[in-house]
Amino acid sequence: MSFSLFPTLPISAFIGMRYSKTSNKRSFVSFINLFSVVGIALGIASLITVLSVMNGLEGQLKQKILGILPHIVVDNRGPILLPETLQSEVIARTDFVEQEVIVQSSKLIKGLFLQGVDTSIEKQHSIIAENVIAGNWGAMQAGSFNVLISQSLANQLRVSIGQRLRVISPSASTYTPLGRMPSQRLVTVAGIFQLDSEADDKVMLMNINDVAKLSRKRDLSFVGTRLYLRDAFQYQAVIEELDGQGYSYTTWRERQGPLFDAVSMEKNMMSLMLFLIIAVAAFNIVSALVMVVTEKTSDIAILQTQGLVPSDVMLIFILNGIFNGIKGVISGVILGLLFVYFLNDLLALMGSGLAFGPNGAGLPIDTKLSEVIVISIGSLGLCILATLYPAYKASSIEPANSLQTQ
Repeated sequence: MSFSLFPTLPISAFIGMRYSKTSNKRSFVSFINLFSVVGIALGIASLITVLSVMNGLEGQLKQKILGILPHIVVDNRGPILLPETLQSEVIARTDFVEQEVIVQSSKLIKGLFLQGVDTSIEKQHSIIAENVIAGNWGAMQAGSFNVLISQSLANQLRVSIGQRLRVISPSASTYTPLGRMPSQRLVTVAGIFQLDSEADDKVMLMNINDVAKLSRKRDLSFVGTRLYLRDAFQYQAVIEELDGQGYSYTTWRERQGPLFDAVSMEKNMMSLMLFLIIAVAAFNIVSALVMVVTEKTSDIAILQTQGLVPSDVMLIFILNGIFNGIKGVISGVILGLLFVYFLNDLLALMGSGLAFGPNGAGLPIDTKLSEVIVISIGSLGLCILATLYPAYKASSIEPANSLQTQ
């Protein structure tokens, strides 16, 4: 009975699935099949794990460093008109000024950035306000000359809540009988925050009106406007609009761009190396299929005499490789997600002591569904590509010659 009485695709799929399950479990073909499936699964699991950890670390850097540094500061005080398409990207606007100052305690002199903030607006959006561990954010009232510093800076200066520091502003000066002297003021430490960020010990916060007095300014006309973005990395459209309107501005990239570029490059290179591992495992399918073709030559010839056309034969072996690829992809995704979920528990069990997360919570993990889908589709695509040559060789078998040699 000819196969033409039945739909071609189900027959090809059925035979391809049968060929992907080698009956002789001790055969070398079976071992190669298993090896390729395991290789794909381990490569995908490794890639999902590495990307999840890199995403978590990048997100933590983004939250901590770009929580302290302003996303965009426009050198203009007042309303900034943005089109409706960008309104959702800018979640807050507030008066802001930042200047370099010298801070002196009884133990140390240190240069850092003094940020003048509108405490009422910043409290709703600043990550610093959410991480005050001592004192009170609200103590930075206008005229109080109270400041907020980080725990690491407090340790360096050896000060605590209620103690005083001398802040010297080189950018503002006055003339005295002894000559030109920089503006300076005694300030009180009213709060301490902790973000465990490399930018912690480089900033000090003060009410923007007190910064104006320290700078010998009568009003706030010299300050700029700080823009809080929903996503600091999605800043390009905003600055293009600011350029179009002729505004002068600075962005976070001018100070921390190289750091995030390095993190992104490391993530991309790790992804590329692990994807090459998946590619090596996927192309093991070529070896397996070539052996299957050699082993099943007589079967293919018989099927061709029964009406199976070369395109059907080719489809059989393509589906054979796809079935192996699907098994590897599904196994790898499940294994990767399980490994990511229990990663910190495994590290704790091994006594690694890694504690990059908040409050020593271990490695930060951020698994993105879009990346898992791309990895799965890309891996399956490699598997399909690896099947083309063996499938073509199988479709070119001549039934008469094959049966004659048997």
